[in-house]
Amino acid sequence: MTADPLTVHVLIEGRVQGVGYRAWCADEAVARELSGWVKNIPGGAVEAVFSGPSDTVVDMLDALWHGPSLARVNTVTNLDPVSPATGAFEIRATT
Repeated sequence: MTADPLTVHVLIEGRVQGVGYRAWCADEAVARELSGWVKNIPGGAVEAVFSGPSDTVVDMLDALWHGPSLARVNTVTNLDPVSPATGAFEIRATT
């Protein structure tokens, strides 16, 4: 794998709200030193952006399928590209 920069914008669906998924996601992203954000969206899904070295972002994408113990992930869908995120990873308010 390569350490070239990569930014992904994803939608995570399944049992991912009300189970600590956003906090888990933020902890995992911070541990990997990624930039970006995560938020709940109406309808029960979670939306997120991750920016960092490509191998680290790919590792985060694999981890999204597991989540915290009460979560059940059905799909992780790539959304339209976005500008790279910079700075600290954040949990955003539901929109």
